[in-house]
Amino acid sequence: QLQLVESGGGLVQPGGSLKLSCATSGVPLDQYALGWFRQAPGKEREGLACVSANLHRTYYVDSAKGRFTISRDDARGTVYLQMNDLKPEDTAVYYCAAVPPQMLFSLCVLPGSVEAWGQGTQVTVSS
Repeated sequence: QLQLVESGGGLVQPGGSLKLSCATSGVPLDQYALGWFRQAPGKEREGLACVSANLHRTYYVDSAKGRFTISRDDARGTVYLQMNDLKPEDTAVYYCAAVPPQMLFSLCVLPGSVEAWGQGTQVTVSS
């Protein structure tokens, strides 16, 4: 069974940076894109970014471009999300996810595309 475990969340000051990690195990990842999602109180779960299995192609939603960077280390089975210039509205539970191939790569950031979720890690941006 594919498992994903996030780490790196916590409390950070506005304008600060945080790097989330997600360790995977259970099955090979060669046919999965890996993504990051978040869910804030009172809001729907939203996709932020995905990185593909083969050429490590990346896709970001518009709100994530410029501040967030997704990467993966296949040797370690780990996907990362570097978050810079954090704002209070970034406060949410952040989830990593494994996503099977889609007809369009941009579909990777739709929650309905996800095959397996991590348990989430809380990120709180507050002064």
